[in-house]
Amino acid sequence: MRREPSGSLASLRDRNRRLVVDELRRAGLISRAELARRTGLSRSTVSTLIADMQAQGLVAEREVDGAGPQGGRPPVLLSLERAAGVALGIDFGKRHVRVIVSDLAHTVLADLERPMETEQSAQEGFDAAVELAGQALAEAGVAQTDIIGAGMGVPGPIDVATGEVGSSAILPGWVGVRPEEVVARQLGIPVKAENDANLGALAELTWGAGRGSDDFVYIKVSSGIGGGLVLGGQLYTGSGGIAGELGHSMVDEHGPVCRCGNRGCLETIASTRQIVDLLRPARGADITIEQVIAHAREGDRASRRVIGDAARAIGVVIAQVCNVLNPAKVVVGGDLSAAGDVLLDPLRDEVTRHAVPAAGGNVEIVPGVLGRRAEVLGAAALVLRDVDGFALHPPKDVQQKQVG
Repeated sequence: MRREPSGSLASLRDRNRRLVVDELRRAGLISRAELARRTGLSRSTVSTLIADMQAQGLVAEREVDGAGPQGGRPPVLLSLERAAGVALGIDFGKRHVRVIVSDLAHTVLADLERPMETEQSAQEGFDAAVELAGQALAEAGVAQTDIIGAGMGVPGPIDVATGEVGSSAILPGWVGVRPEEVVARQLGIPVKAENDANLGALAELTWGAGRGSDDFVYIKVSSGIGGGLVLGGQLYTGSGGIAGELGHSMVDEHGPVCRCGNRGCLETIASTRQIVDLLRPARGADITIEQVIAHAREGDRASRRVIGDAARAIGVVIAQVCNVLNPAKVVVGGDLSAAGDVLLDPLRDEVTRHAVPAAGGNVEIVPGVLGRRAEVLGAAALVLRDVDGFALHPPKDVQQKQVG
């Protein structure tokens, strides 16, 4: 039998190791059997590679709560060790900045938030985020040198060619700013930025209602409306980085002028800002979307009506998306998702009514499960899942050889 040259065997082993490490990063916690299934490697190959990486201090075993199959021992799952690095997640909202630290097992080690004034500049936001990141690292007990990168959520689309925040950003002071460039310089680490809706999709894929789904659409309904598309298990952003701008789908050509310059965009009809504005004459100038949702759940007709109208407009747009992409699932997030079935029932009805039966009849429409944490978790997931853009720290035996 012809033996493979040692160089070929070494290359194959390196390739297999990369497959295992990449899948560990995406999964956070995973069994040996599932790792073999996802990578296409034999169980014996996976076990050999894992044993080597355990010896190097790169992989750890963790027992999870609960009994295993047939009431046996709790299942043992694998994860990358914290020594291989941690990720920062940074989220800039309309009135806040939030920072988390996550290890490679997808465990959040610290989570801090600070209120921000809407009129503050982008640079003031960056400065606050850098300061908050230092506090979060201290709380997590990790050094800045442990960070492999930072993901960042910004309030608007980002041009993939220039790295600039686009003109439809909710905060006008961010238009034309290059957040990756600025924050990378201030923190001294690699940084990747995305809009908040895309991060919501990534978070639900990694931790939430989209986990285990390769094809789903995420729609965030808050003061603005945006969408994130997960296709083939990956975030799809389009050629220019603006795929998923569902809030700027036209639903009424004679409707109000939108901040994007067009008329009758979904955002002008179904955003939480519009819902609150419609109820202020009857409910008072200080009413909040949380109060509107509470009133609707209690049966208030006016509150249920405005949420229902918003839901039907959203449903028309989602039906169009279903006809084009045929997703298995739609995840509804953002502030309005707290309305539950008051929102989802009329939305589902409208999707069934307007989508072709094969698409609208089979799609599962569910609420997001991560709430206000979705965007900052998604920012961390940018780093955790990007196996090409953010390198892990080398295992300890490699570090020792470099020192020696």
